[in-house]
Amino acid sequence: MALKDLLVVVDDTPAAAARIDVAARLAADNDAHLTGLYVIAHAPLPAYVAAELPEDVRDAQRRADEERAVAAGRDFDDRMRRFGLTDRSEWRVVRGDPTTAAALHGRYADLLVVGQVDPRRDRDVPVAMPQDLVFDCGRPVLVVPYAGSFATVGERVLVGWNASREAARAVADALPLLSRAKRVVVLAVNPAPGAAGLGDEPGADIARHLSRHGCKVEAAHITTHQVEPGDTMLNTIADESCDMVVMGAYGRSRLRELVLGGMTRYMLQHMTVPVLLTH
Repeated sequence: MALKDLLVVVDDTPAAAARIDVAARLAADNDAHLTGLYVIAHAPLPAYVAAELPEDVRDAQRRADEERAVAAGRDFDDRMRRFGLTDRSEWRVVRGDPTTAAALHGRYADLLVVGQVDPRRDRDVPVAMPQDLVFDCGRPVLVVPYAGSFATVGERVLVGWNASREAARAVADALPLLSRAKRVVVLAVNPAPGAAGLGDEPGADIARHLSRHGCKVEAAHITTHQVEPGDTMLNTIADESCDMVVMGAYGRSRLRELVLGGMTRYMLQHMTVPVLLTH
């Protein structure tokens, strides 16, 4: 499936600019349409507090909401002109919960682009939660880090491979990007041996599959008990100058990941480049 319809979640944080640019670059490279979604949301108030708010305060809040939405839309349009997407872009403003709205609108796109949650900023105002969108949207989710800018996306891709259903789904969803990449590295970290694991040459089977789709791919595996798997992946991203990661999300329940830790949770917290996730 080609990527022809993308959606990016826009907000008022400084990270939104880099996120829009990532989405715009992908849209331009794939001759795709890009929709910017801005969700007006407020921190929930107790019912007795909300009921006591004077009408003039409510009006002032509505005006402030509209002004922020207009400013965000103006910046979005400027960036669309910069990437030559004026005729292939759309701006939407809705009210509600950002995660719910992103999941709903994202179902009508080929790829949903959202921001990594910044624990220092995203505590008071609701934001779209990538860990929930992976389950709720039904589409691949590209999560863009809250720090940094990204001059390229999808030119040098690292595929985290463990032969799971989730990893296979992520590779299939990412094929339009992988087939255009200049280099794809399939990485298996601490691969399980034997017929039920990744075989004698971990990653070779999926690398062969990708090569049949025209991908410039190579397979690598690392076995180490001195470094955590998440750090091993981050080190490889840096060593190989990768600008995107593709991986399956939540091979076990979110509760187990919360209690025991897991690769998905670790990458959502420590990512350094955009990460495409699929469950």
